[in-house]
Amino acid sequence: MNDYEIMLLLDPELAEERGNEIIQRIRDSVDTAKGSWDGHEPWGRRRLAYEIDHKGEAVYHLLLFSAPPETLAEITRVLKITDGVMRYGAYRRVKGSTNTKAPSQIPVGAPASHSAPADDDSARRADDTDEASE
Repeated sequence: MNDYEIMLLLDPELAEERGNEIIQRIRDSVDTAKGSWDGHEPWGRRRLAYEIDHKGEAVYHLLLFSAPPETLAEITRVLKITDGVMRYGAYRRVKGSTNTKAPSQIPVGAPASHSAPADDDSARRADDTDEASE
C-alpha cells in the first residue's frame, strides 16, 4: 500500500451533488481495494493561472488516501473519462507531510508582482547574437 494524494479540479458550473458523487466514487474505489481514506480537503473555487475549456476558475479538492498501485491506476482511468473533471494530478505523498490546507488566495484586484522589465537594448542585443550565428 502506498500513500497518495489527488488534486482534483472540477468544473465550476458542475452541480455540487455531482461533485460529491465523483469524490464518493473515488472513495468507494479506495474502500473496495481495502485501502484507507485519510481525508478530503475542499479548497473551494479558485482562479486558474490560464483558462481550461474557456473557464477561468475551478473548484479544487485535495483527496488523501492509501491504496495499492492498481487502485490508483483505476481511479486515474475513471477520472480521465468523467465529465466535470477539468484536471487532476495523482501523486505519492511525502512521508510525514502535513500540507493539506489550501494556500491563501491572492485578492482578485491585487497586482501581480513582477521583476523590473528588461532593458530594450539588452533584449535587442540578445536577438542580434542569434541572427549573427545563422
